[in-house]
Amino acid sequence: MNDAIENFMTRSVHTIGTKSPLAEAHRMMNDHAIRHLPVLEGGRLVGLLSQRDLHLIETLKDVDPKEVLVEEAMSQDAYTVTPETELAAVAREMALHKYGSAVVSRGAQVLGIFTTTDALRALDTVLSAAQQEPVTKKAVARKASKPASRKAAAKAPARRSASKSRKGSGQAAKRSRR
Repeated sequence: MNDAIENFMTRSVHTIGTKSPLAEAHRMMNDHAIRHLPVLEGGRLVGLLSQRDLHLIETLKDVDPKEVLVEEAMSQDAYTVTPETELAAVAREMALHKYGSAVVSRGAQVLGIFTTTDALRALDTVLSAAQQEPVTKKAVARKASKPASRKAAAKAPARRSASKSRKGSGQAAKRSRR
């Protein structure tokens, strides 16, 4: 399986311009059920507007979302990656910095977006593929050498200790069964 981020990103990314009002961004997010909008100026990525950014600005006193522009509310530091970036590297970076998304781009062109929702879909895909891998002799041998359960593992050493302690005092046998 190729774990490049381009295999897990959302390709139909919605964007917004810097001079658009926040009310338009809010409408776009609601209409398309999204939480992140890459912000473009002259076709180049210049920032990211999140639902959290919108909420913060819109709850301020005397703020009219029809008057305030996207460029006033956006984050200028969008986390960007290339399509070839490994899924694990992107997930690690997003978790480390608590990013809600990564904009996938090549040069100035936005190709897609990878959000926490995409990350959960990727996790499902990777885990499902791992469950369907063929069983190897090594895996079977490892499984056979392990006790069937914690209970069985806990009892096995106690039995051995109890049999060895019969040679000694009765107190040692009682302690090993606890």
